[in-house]
Amino acid sequence: MQVLVTGANGRLGQILRQFWARDAVPEFSPDWCARSGLQTGDVGWDILSGPAPALAKGAVIVHLAGILRGDKAALATNSDMALAVCRAAKTAGAAHVFLASSAAVYGPGHQDHTEVEAPAPCTDYGHAKLAMEREALIWAQRVGLGVTCLRIGNVLGADALFGEISSRSPVVVDRIDENCCGPVRPFIGPAAFARVLAALVLRAGCSVTMPHILNLAATGPVAMADLLEAAQIPYQFGPLKQGLIGRVGLSTKRLHSLVPEFQSGAAALVADWQRFGRVPA
Repeated sequence: MQVLVTGANGRLGQILRQFWARDAVPEFSPDWCARSGLQTGDVGWDILSGPAPALAKGAVIVHLAGILRGDKAALATNSDMALAVCRAAKTAGAAHVFLASSAAVYGPGHQDHTEVEAPAPCTDYGHAKLAMEREALIWAQRVGLGVTCLRIGNVLGADALFGEISSRSPVVVDRIDENCCGPVRPFIGPAAFARVLAALVLRAGCSVTMPHILNLAATGPVAMADLLEAAQIPYQFGPLKQGLIGRVGLSTKRLHSLVPEFQSGAAALVADWQRFGRVPA
């Protein structure tokens, strides 16, 4: 089975590359796709302007490439790229496309967000990712292409908190209120992320019906300060900031109906990150 991974040079792409090379998945050998900075054997593709690479019938595409920051016009290109990838998949007769979305499509909440609720993003990035989901799914359903939008939580080591630890000592954690331990967010360890995505790819490649929307995180959100304590990383709280989202959590019931449940909580997440090693900048 052919598996094409876009955004191979981004942090999530590098996690997959490291993990799938270390613990090989015998059922497939990924093609790593990027616009520039290619390694030997990589596939070059400027998604918005270049011709799509050769894709075998029944291939699975994992689309990780995207725009993380910028103005609304820049962020809107996430939709353009997703549609271009879906068109290439349909033309080639691909089996399925996984589109990297984000937990940012949800707003704050005291309960873990489920895939069936109406999203209420609070940021331009969240609005852009939600628009990408809707445009891609409408197009895919019209032409009969299997697409799953993965609403991914923070992948430890590829996130803003742990991704730049070496350059910050102590780490400054945003203070939400006077009695809070800082933001609480959905997380997943890097190795768990790679294992779960491999399992989803294999199921999709074997024609298992996949959901259109899927949360991807460990069970239960975690306080950022708890993660730093578990990793024995010095930190301090910054000044009180008004308007910051205190808690975001993702329901993982749908995810665990497809893949086995794995360990969660601050200690398990940090252990996963420590075993995996630092994600290259």
